[in-house]
Amino acid sequence: MELALPVWFEIGSLVVLTLIIVFDLIIAYRRPHIPSVKESSLWIGFYVTLALVFAGLMFLLGDAEHGGQFIAGWLTEYSLSIDNLFVFIIIMARFKVPKKYQQEVLMIGIIIALVLRAIFILIGAALIENLSWIFYIFGLFLLYTAWNQAFTSHDDEEESENRIIGFLRKRIHITEEFDGGKLRTMVDGRKTFTPILVVILALGTTDLVFAIDSIPAIFGITQSPFIVFAANVFALMGLRQLYFLLGDLIDRLVYLKYGIAFILAFIGVKLVFHALHENEVFFINGGNPVEWIPVFNTWMSLGVIVAAMAVATIASLVKLHRSPLEMPIGAPRYEHDDVVEPAAHETDADTTLAAGDADAEGRDGTRQ
Repeated sequence: MELALPVWFEIGSLVVLTLIIVFDLIIAYRRPHIPSVKESSLWIGFYVTLALVFAGLMFLLGDAEHGGQFIAGWLTEYSLSIDNLFVFIIIMARFKVPKKYQQEVLMIGIIIALVLRAIFILIGAALIENLSWIFYIFGLFLLYTAWNQAFTSHDDEEESENRIIGFLRKRIHITEEFDGGKLRTMVDGRKTFTPILVVILALGTTDLVFAIDSIPAIFGITQSPFIVFAANVFALMGLRQLYFLLGDLIDRLVYLKYGIAFILAFIGVKLVFHALHENEVFFINGGNPVEWIPVFNTWMSLGVIVAAMAVATIASLVKLHRSPLEMPIGAPRYEHDDVVEPAAHETDADTTLAAGDADAEGRDGTRQ
């Protein structure tokens, strides 16, 4: 069933969404700062309201089915984006990016994510159009991803990033210190890359991994490329503000990954069931559709997604309330701007510490 939406609405929506993203990027670039809780909350509220208004317009101009598909797809991508956000926090902490300039870096990471997801959406739509059995592959892949989500950490992504970053540092001269939010700076009279380049590369690698995971998930809810792309854009809008609002609280929501894993597993099963209903593979049921398999409609999917995230979040908050001291923090804050540098009049001798004092101070001699 095709989405009965006017062409002007689809084109107009994409134009408006692009302008909002560009506006957000300009704000992050021209006014680098650490957003307050109030500012972050207002922006997130604005983006959530915008998504709900968009869903309402789809109900009015299209139909309830596809309006529901957008909401379910948006919530699915939003939950996966929160998992993406967790890795962003680890990357920022690992490279000690100054808090003041993290907005710019995050926006670049979000833009990379949008571009990658747009590419995967086009590829996914083409595969679905021409290969009916691709839903088997998508479904099995999501079940595999759900298992990894629930029972593995992010060590594999970090190991991949470290290999790429090591390769880059051997071939490109990169400074050890940041120069504000600049990508390149002057060192000894020549242009040199700053660690911002390494951070952007790490974010891009992470975005690629999550794009591969998230696109099959939303195609399990809707096959409309327009809805898929719109849901991804709305899910990524406000991610920068959510980063500063939640901070290391995300790592304390210990059951969140299980909620996300359950959603991925559910959509994986749904995709396999859909493939069985449309079956054309000759060695499955003689190439005929398997009609007795149950069908999960959009509203059932929406209910499962909301329930899974609600249960995971509430359970995490209950555990955090009962044992706050036992909750790990995977991405400890590092307030780069608070690091005290030696005064200009101090000499090297004044700032040199004996080995014992160095241990006491907890420094390794490197200053960012």
